Amino acid sequence: MRKGKQHKILASAKDNDGSDNFNDSEKKIIRKEIERQRRQHMSMLNASLRSLLPLESIKGKRSVSDHINEAVNYIKNLEKKVQDLSSKRDNLKNYTDLDGLDHGNATSSNRLTNSSVTVSPYCGGVDIVINSVLREEGLILSRVLEVVLEEGLDVTRCVSTQTDDGFFHNIQSEVGDLTGIDLSELQQKLNDVIVSTS
Repeated sequence: MRKGKQHKILASAKDNDGSDNFNDSEKKIIRKEIERQRRQHMSMLNASLRSLLPLESIKGKRSVSDHINEAVNYIKNLEKKVQDLSSKRDNLKNYTDLDGLDHGNATSSNRLTNSSVTVSPYCGGVDIVINSVLREEGLILSRVLEVVLEEGLDVTRCVSTQTDDGFFHNIQSEVGDLTGIDLSELQQKLNDVIVSTS
């Protein structure tokens, strides 16, 4: 509750001459009313926050602190997704920038630096995006899938697209416990695969 409302409630309990014309019990009643309005306001804010969370975050009977905790986790997850999408966008920009190059003159090291792997969590699993400008794709994809399976992930979907300059792979996999997988370590392993098989 804002301070202005509190002052109005207290001011209404005073006489015109400004002197206090109420005893301790009346003061307690006023304080209780102020506290009731504060709780009501907090309840409205919590309901508003709850309405913004996904349903799986607010299932069952939960306390206000649980909802706030879920909101924090949800916001952090959204921030991570924004960073991942920005990274993917930058990778795709780099990939489309290759169209302007004379590919006959591009060195293999130049082409290798434009290959990228992005690993990010998604509902119930891991999403792996590989943007590769290398031509020996069969060996790379099979080795990447080996590493994914070694990490305990079940591949549910693998889509490969060939472009003029290379390949674009999207691998989705499921995992029982996502907390047991270090996504940055998996991304590094997959990057190493691309480098070692080139």
